[in-house]
Amino acid sequence: MRLKDKVAIVTGAGRGIGCAIAKIFSDEGAKVVVADLDFNNAAGVAGEISEAGGSALAVKVDVSVKKSADAMVEAVLERFGQVDILVNNAGWDKIEPFMDSTEDTWDRVIAINLRGCINCCRAVLPAMISRQYGRIVNISSDAGRVGSTGEAVYSAAKGGVIAFTKTLAREMARYAINVNCVAPGPTDTQLFAQLVTGNPKIAEAMVKRIPLRRLGQPRDIAYAVLFFSSDEASYITGQTLSVNGGLNML
Repeated sequence: MRLKDKVAIVTGAGRGIGCAIAKIFSDEGAKVVVADLDFNNAAGVAGEISEAGGSALAVKVDVSVKKSADAMVEAVLERFGQVDILVNNAGWDKIEPFMDSTEDTWDRVIAINLRGCINCCRAVLPAMISRQYGRIVNISSDAGRVGSTGEAVYSAAKGGVIAFTKTLAREMARYAINVNCVAPGPTDTQLFAQLVTGNPKIAEAMVKRIPLRRLGQPRDIAYAVLFFSSDEASYITGQTLSVNGGLNML
């Protein structure tokens, strides 16, 4: 098992990509912290992991609030005594032309997608630094690499995640903490379904543009995150891996 006895925090793990990451991490031997704003969803996933013989802790967290991120890490340290892996997966988006968007939407998109990543990293790093070990995987998006019509501020926030990842990787290398980024393309999740509700042609058009001719599945993303979180990736840091079926080849 690649993550045996590791303690991993996965934000936004109550459904979708985060849920897939949490379950695969458990399959690989990790003790998983299922963190989500919706505690019922988090508890449900943690329960499924426990029923399958794994070890999981459900935690309610609002990643956009630093105190909430700090409290999450405190709870994890109290329960497990260490944090080996952090996956910043929590995210939110709203597809609309930039000129139709509002400041409230900008603030929410940036707070969850970028500030949330920063908050959780800041909360977990002291524990990692003290042990001279850590793996951080930030979930960005191909929108942050190439842009995406209707997702101007989301693209900006996810681009910020990539830049933050690179800088943090440089600063944390001396402590044997690897920081990498996974950038999914269109993925078949509940959030994606909500975003294209009422306009199925958006999803159809995306699939036609993808060389592998399908949307990504949560497990496709989860396996990339697993690799970056394992010791197999111990000499990889500051990198961004697109998982998009060939939609963008960078």
